[in-house]
Order: sequence, then C-alpha cells, then structure tokens
Amino acid sequence: GWWIVVAGAGVQLLQNALLGQAYGAYVVLLREEFGWSTTFLSGASALREAETGVTGVFQGLLLDRLGPRRVARAGVVILAIGFMLFSRVQSPLQFYAAFSVMSIGGSMVGYLTMTFTVVHWFERRRATAISLTSAGFAVGGMLVPVVVIFLETFGWRPTAFFSGVVMLVIGLPLTQLLRHRPADMGLAPDGDPYDARLHSHASTAASAATSADFTLKEAMREPSFWWISFGHASALFVVSAMNVHLVSHLKESQGYSLGQASAVVLLMTLIFLIGTVSGGIIGDRVNKRLLAVGCMAMHTAGLLLLSHAINLPMIIAFTVLHGLAWGWRGPQMAAIRAEYFGRTAFGRILGVSNMVIIIGTIAGPLIAGYVYDQTGNYRVGFDILAAIAAAGSIFFILAKKPPPPARTVRNQPVEGELTTRSLETLQRGADA
Repeated sequence: GWWIVVAGAGVQLLQNALLGQAYGAYVVLLREEFGWSTTFLSGASALREAETGVTGVFQGLLLDRLGPRRVARAGVVILAIGFMLFSRVQSPLQFYAAFSVMSIGGSMVGYLTMTFTVVHWFERRRATAISLTSAGFAVGGMLVPVVVIFLETFGWRPTAFFSGVVMLVIGLPLTQLLRHRPADMGLAPDGDPYDARLHSHASTAASAATSADFTLKEAMREPSFWWISFGHASALFVVSAMNVHLVSHLKESQGYSLGQASAVVLLMTLIFLIGTVSGGIIGDRVNKRLLAVGCMAMHTAGLLLLSHAINLPMIIAFTVLHGLAWGWRGPQMAAIRAEYFGRTAFGRILGVSNMVIIIGTIAGPLIAGYVYDQTGNYRVGFDILAAIAAAGSIFFILAKKPPPPARTVRNQPVEGELTTRSLETLQRGADA
C-alpha cells in the first residue's frame, strides 16, 4: 500500500509541475506571443476541468472494472501526446484541441485514479495515505520555478515537448506499481494480516467491502452526498483560479517579475505541502467535516488578503492561509466520502461527484479572467470567489454523516458480501 502511495505521489508531482500550476506561467507567455485574452486562456483550463467532470462517471466505471493500473497507463500516454501537440500549436483551434487531449490523459492518470487506488488499500490510516499521495502534488508545485527557468531559457514550445517525454519516461514505470485491491495479492488494508478464512465466502471483487457500503444510487439519495460535492466545488473555485491567475495577478497587478511571482507560488506550495502531510494525520484524529469548515473560512480570509494586498506581508499571509487550508482540506475530501459511503462503489461515487466539482474548477478561472478583462485587475473577481468560499463552510456544516443504507437495517447484506457481524464471528472463530 505504501508503495502505491509513493507511485501516486510521483505521478501527481509530474502532473502539477509540468501542467497544473505551471500553466499560470504558460498563460503569461502565450498572451505575449499570440495576444490572446485572459478569458480565452482561462477557457482552456475550464475545458480541461469540464472534460474531467464529464468523463468522471465513465472513468469511475473503468476503475471499478479494469483497475487503476490500466487506466493510469493509458492516461500517461495520452497526456504525453497532448504535451507534444501543445508544443506545435499555431491557432486557437489547435490550442484547444491539444488541451483537450491533455485533459483526457490528465484525468485518467490524475486525482480520481490515485485516490481511488489509495482508498482501497487503507482504512484506519486513510486520510494519512491520501495526504501523502497529495504531497506529490505539492512537491510538483514547488518545482514550478524550475519549469519557469526552462520556459525563460528554452521557450515554451521546447519545454512543452520535453514535458511529454518526461511523462513517458518517468510516468509509465510509476503506473506499473498501482494495484486495485489488497485481497487480490493476498493482503489486507493497512497492512493487517490476511486471513483467507475470513474471505473465503466473499467474492474477490467485494472481499474488502462491508454491508454498510452504499451503492451509487443509495449515496445519491443522501443530502450529504450533495453537500460534500457543493463544498468541494466551492473550494475549487478558489484553488483553480489561483492555479491559473496567481502568477498573472502578481505580475500584472502587483508589479512582480515572473521569477518573483513563481517564488510566491513556491512558498505557497511549500505551505501546502506542510498542510497536506499534517492534514492527513489530523484528519485521522478529528472530525473531518468540521476541519473542512475551518479550512473554507481560511480560504475566504486568504483570498480577501490577496485581493486587497498593498504590501508583501499581505501576500505572504495569503500564501500561509490558502496553502494550509488547501493542504488540510484536500485529503479530507476523499476520506470523508469513503467514511460516509464505503469503498465498494467509491469510483462511481467520486466520478459522479466530479460532475458537481467541475462547476468550481471551470467557473473559478473564468470569473477571475473575465473580471480582469473588463476592469484591468482581479480585485472584484477575487472578492466574488471569496464569497463563494465562505458559502462552502455552510455546505460542509450541513454535510452530516448519513445512517447506513436501509437494507442493512433489515440485515440484508449486499450480494456476495459478508456482514460486519459475520466477519466478526469468523474472526473470533479463527482466533480461537
């Protein structure tokens, strides 16, 4: 399981360093070369997130049926091809076409796939494992200044092509480490001893599930499913907008150089890394929902500081608040869903949730970019996003844990699964 965490962290490092947070630097250079508007360039990010959301349900089904290794391996190849196509663009149509290819590949090898895998390998230490996987994303953000050096030294086209090569050379071997279920390898979640007698009456596909796990339809009937999704989306209004526009805001509105702006991104990502690692430990010990409520308040305060910044200390305060909130909240989003709804249909549940989440990832950059084009600065756009983040606190307050599905109350386990009581009985017999 921990090797899978390492592999997931490595893949997320590559994605974020080469595309995720690096895209903000590409925005500056593409605007200078082609004269494209900020709204147009934000639309590419929105397209990427839209495709992730639209394909999320299908991807969740593929993960449940084919396993994460095949899905991730195909995603690496498609993402690498997208980078190479991106390096050749000459027109808006080509630009959006290349980004569509990168979006599909990035989704297949991205957050959903890696989180899906880790959730199946951990129970007691689930938030910690997810947080360490997300730490790769944070480290990737810290490498953005290195990508900026390549952009300034060699240009954005060679850098984009080389990024595709790096994805193939490093990404493919990492995906080979992914495995679907510990039971398939004679193992148990959290590294616990595997006892075949406890699993002999359960199908391999459902051996780790309990009767309290929700199906997709059952989860969608619960209000908490939607409140979590709305809260997650409200957070990504802020996160996605920062990934696209933070460098531009610091350069255009605050007067910093591209290198100085990338240093702020580095600091924010370092704080995010600290928050991510500590967030997993905290999340395994406290109420995840209340932790998310506090993080949304921090997102709000941080964005208001950035929007109205008049000096460097205000920008630093933003990086601390936003970075910690992002890091603490991130691991809880998947962990709380697994805690509420179980693992059996986790891929499909998270895939459907993505269709709500994409509202934030699409609209966040578009709101900020449109306001900039209309007013010449980001202040009003960032203030709007801060209000949305504040609403996210309310969404998480409402997202209380649902009771078990009605069928479990009637002692009717899912077909092919053991009830928790029968597992405990078998365990006592095995111990005896």
